[in-house]
Amino acid sequence: MLRRCAPGSPGPRPVVRALPPSASALRHRLRQCAERIPEAEAVLDLLEKCPEHQKKGHFPVIVFEGLDATGKTTVTQAVKDTLNGILLRSPPACINQWRTVFDDEPSPIKRAFYAAGNYILASEIAKASTQAPVIIDRYWHSTAAYTIATETNGKVQDLPPAHDEVYRWPEDLLKPDLVLLLTVDPDERVRRLQHRGLEKTKEEAELEANSLFRQRVEESYRRMVNPACREIDASPSKEEVLKTVLQLIKKHCTF
Repeated sequence: MLRRCAPGSPGPRPVVRALPPSASALRHRLRQCAERIPEAEAVLDLLEKCPEHQKKGHFPVIVFEGLDATGKTTVTQAVKDTLNGILLRSPPACINQWRTVFDDEPSPIKRAFYAAGNYILASEIAKASTQAPVIIDRYWHSTAAYTIATETNGKVQDLPPAHDEVYRWPEDLLKPDLVLLLTVDPDERVRRLQHRGLEKTKEEAELEANSLFRQRVEESYRRMVNPACREIDASPSKEEVLKTVLQLIKKHCTF
């Protein structure tokens, strides 16, 4: 497990160590646990097949981020239908079956799994963006925001400062053209979750029980840079939210 460095001691901060900064760092971490976790070997095999420095096609790549029950599923499907695009999700389907295995592992291994999913997804994005607009339900910003919020205790002011390296996009990961962060009032989000009646993930249960954790996740999203998240209030009707989303896409993306 991660341990905080003693005051004045050298070495990277826990958040930096928990968030692999590159594909090579991911491969190293997965190799370390592959003998004990067969699924790590399988993820590593998929990661090894991904070309380095993926390049996207000429169609735009648009990412939707946000907590559960902020409307990502509804909005991404609507945008995909409107733009006649291709919808992708993170983690990608080829590794999603192993989520429960890695969710029970220590944080560095768990985060390596989700980070690896982004690089594997990048291969799918590169191919899909040569054919049509690509709509993505979560990508790197989710991996980073949940890592930062989990590895930081306390209030929002205890997060790494704005412009810290933990908020930067990995240099070797394919970038989207636009990242939209959907937010809703906390009480409305809980109401939607209860209406859905789905089994909660460990992190979703933590979001519901711990308002400070939720605040750290959302603030981490807001501090992401290059690309930054553009925040959208997803509380209005589906039609209104879709209209706002499409206006932003038209403004910031070229077809």
